[in-house]
Amino acid sequence: MRGKLINRNAAWRQAATALLTLSAAVALSLHQGDARAQTAAAAPAPLAKLSPELQPLLSPTAGATAPLLSWLRSTTSGLLVHVIVSFDPNQPLSNLLGTVLSLGGAIGYQYPSLHAMSIMLPAPQLLTLASLPGVLSISPNRDVSFSANSQVERATGAYEARAQSSGMDGSGVGIAILDSGIDYVHRNFAAATVLGVPIGTRVREAIDVNGLGQIFDQSGWIGGTVDAASNLLTLQAGSVQAVVTQLTQPRLINPDPYGHGSHVASIAAGDGSYQSPDTTGIAPKSDIYDVRVLDASGNGTVADVMAGIEWVMQRSKALNIRVINLSLASNSNESYLTDPLARAARSASEAGIVVVAAAGNFGLTDDGLEAYGTVGSPADDPSVIAVGAVNLHDTIQRSDDTVTHFSSRGPSRGKATVDGQPWTDNLIKPDLIAPGNAITGALGSDITGLRSGWNYLARTYPQLDAVPGATQLPQRTVMQLSGTSIAAPVVSGAAALLMQANPGLTPPLVKAILQYTAQPAASSNVFEQGVGEINIEGAVRLAKALRTDIAPAIAAGTIKAGDSLLRPGATLPTAQSVVYSQSFAWGKLVTVGGSWLASGDALFTQYQPIWDPTLTWTRNVVLRATVANWPGTGVPRTISEARVTDGQQLLTAGVQVIGDPSSIFTPVPQLAGQAQSGQGMVMGSGMVMREGMVMREGLVMGDGMVMREGMVMREGMVMREGMVMREGMVMRESVLQGEQP
Repeated sequence: MRGKLINRNAAWRQAATALLTLSAAVALSLHQGDARAQTAAAAPAPLAKLSPELQPLLSPTAGATAPLLSWLRSTTSGLLVHVIVSFDPNQPLSNLLGTVLSLGGAIGYQYPSLHAMSIMLPAPQLLTLASLPGVLSISPNRDVSFSANSQVERATGAYEARAQSSGMDGSGVGIAILDSGIDYVHRNFAAATVLGVPIGTRVREAIDVNGLGQIFDQSGWIGGTVDAASNLLTLQAGSVQAVVTQLTQPRLINPDPYGHGSHVASIAAGDGSYQSPDTTGIAPKSDIYDVRVLDASGNGTVADVMAGIEWVMQRSKALNIRVINLSLASNSNESYLTDPLARAARSASEAGIVVVAAAGNFGLTDDGLEAYGTVGSPADDPSVIAVGAVNLHDTIQRSDDTVTHFSSRGPSRGKATVDGQPWTDNLIKPDLIAPGNAITGALGSDITGLRSGWNYLARTYPQLDAVPGATQLPQRTVMQLSGTSIAAPVVSGAAALLMQANPGLTPPLVKAILQYTAQPAASSNVFEQGVGEINIEGAVRLAKALRTDIAPAIAAGTIKAGDSLLRPGATLPTAQSVVYSQSFAWGKLVTVGGSWLASGDALFTQYQPIWDPTLTWTRNVVLRATVANWPGTGVPRTISEARVTDGQQLLTAGVQVIGDPSSIFTPVPQLAGQAQSGQGMVMGSGMVMREGMVMREGLVMGDGMVMREGMVMREGMVMREGMVMREGMVMRESVLQGEQP
């Protein structure tokens, strides 16, 4: 672990390398339960007594890059640490106490029986303290909780975000899960517990709109009629009349017969800290809204999903629903400009709701070729956060993470006619990646908890509930699922945390923050991973540095291009994070204009017009949405779009454009290196849309690159047009071989 940490940062590496040359012949005392000491023949060097998290803090430059942790404080006089010191009981305690005070430290608790004490100390003095013969080890005063924290929390940086900001758990923010239903009495979704008994549910409302779009019966299509079910969704003065499940009593019938929705909801917002393995999701205190759009077989229609999106939009203001999760996809070949599901998702974004969608599970052809152009709708819309899947390889460390083979690759391939000419979207997709292989979450069931009442997936594929260490008790059942549909709720939960940290963010800003702070995965290009793997720790810090009135100022027209985005007195945080003791630099890449990459502090220190959710920009197509609300409600009544062809500013001066036009397969770490070192083209006067302006495909695509259906781009790779229907069932990608079973 120490080597991995050191390799992340040159300054810390140099300091640690010098310190590793130190040696000392000191006695090491090992005490056991009876406090009798045994002397070892060789004692560790002072550096070896420090835990891996502490060693990098010895560098003189550590203060500039130190992470924000509960046991670490940055002051004007330098870094201070709160640590636990274990000492040899045979050594005089007075020597240790006096040294701590002389080094500028302070004494907290002393534990005579445990031969330890908690102290505060200037970080540069750690090595001096470790050099004392009586010191056995020094460790951070880490946060503890009832559980050991879930794999998904630790792997994504959600744990670190909560450690830095108490209460960073999604409280007060609503997430709408458009899926197959949610087992709302599962303990993952309990509103509270009393003496270990779950009370109430955080699934605040549930509506079933599956089938609203099926205006037919067994005899065939019915013409000249209006489906009675459509009357369940009527707009009247900003309210929606719908059949809402009453969630006060458990239902005998499983409310999620397919089983996908409960698992997805638990990844985004479940609280599984009551058992092992811990299945806690990203925003475990957020409010959950169950919008059932898929049936008991996991199928639905675009009309059903659109009805669900509409229902959420009408209630979002009253219920503070800030995020929609769409772990589904359609088989559209249309451009996002015309595709109805993409347009519905974009409308929700234009209304101020962050929309997250699974990229799809079609990264491989049946012949085992890496398939590009396989991202579906609505993930192909530029306003939607499209999420690909990461294989964690059953570890929490990020250094071994890889893009799963099944994760759908970009670019988006929807087609339309623009200005009389054929148009192919060719957007950079996915936008980022998140854990999506063999992730443990809630197993939806009926109230009996018996296997006969489990969901379809768990009954059909019993290997899914073979979770090591799990005790399958009623309302506590768990299973493992894989796919980009499992990665998407990780990002939805992260979006809820960002909205909690800064309610004034807009959907484009949430997406940009998540992208800018992401960590690029080794070797993979932008069509495999977007700009990198989600980093919630960094994203929350960046969100908290920005003004909290951005969205209201945009709506009121009181903010203009170039205005400061920072909170008064704030500066941009250090572009580096530590997740599970591994330090890494942010990629600092954001997709703009559909197929361009941008970077630079100006993206977040100055207001960029593209942070307006009603503005959608893809190359030379700029759309402006007009949101008309019901009078006095703030609830959307209609949302319309119009093409903007002249005078619309898009970016300000100082924004940095990144990319290599010679290859679409440039690894993202290489592009991130350009961003981090300030390379690329820096705009001197910004970018303004002009009449007749024609923009090339984008730096990452290269000029003259024509992609055709079935085109083999390189050995083991093929370009597809459009998508196939549904997410598909992915059992698990092999941890060792990285291949689908």
